[in-house]
Amino acid sequence: MAVSLKKGQKVDLTKTNPGLKEVLIGLGWDTNKYDGGSEFDLDAAAFLLNGTGKVNSDDDFIFYQNLKHASGSVEHLGDNLTGAGEGDDEEIVIDLSKVPENVEKIDFTVTIYEAEERKQNFGQVENAFIRVVNKASGEELIRYDLGEDFSIETAVVIGELYRNKGEWKFNAIGSGFSGGLAALCKNFGVNV
Repeated sequence: MAVSLKKGQKVDLTKTNPGLKEVLIGLGWDTNKYDGGSEFDLDAAAFLLNGTGKVNSDDDFIFYQNLKHASGSVEHLGDNLTGAGEGDDEEIVIDLSKVPENVEKIDFTVTIYEAEERKQNFGQVENAFIRVVNKASGEELIRYDLGEDFSIETAVVIGELYRNKGEWKFNAIGSGFSGGLAALCKNFGVNV
């Protein structure tokens, strides 16, 4: 049974799941119905970060235009343009054994594509979640359901995997950003 987290909670991943090698990060959401005239297109991304909380290079930003990290450790399984349907809207696979030593954490984010032009924000998004699944067994290990506490934000850091004394842990972050993907990239040291 999955561990259900609240914002700010941290939990062991590899210590409580010995031998865990690959995890699937599932991200999902629903959009409120409103007549803004534009469809919502939310995008999941992963930032591979060093000890200072920055990328080592722009290639450490995995998203719909850079689907696979050079190390083979992180792979985005593709862009979902509508978010329609049940379950995960976008998925990212992490091979923990291949994550480079200079990467101390991997942050998972969701942004709204062209949010400003479309006059959209996370106040219009509901039922957002992140889940960590054992890729080999399909078992959901961790789940974090975001609350509805966003209004003007156009990007959210949902959660992160991080190393601690040789083990991997998960942190439920749920932190909103204004300024969309560009603001996130700047925060994590990606050149835009």
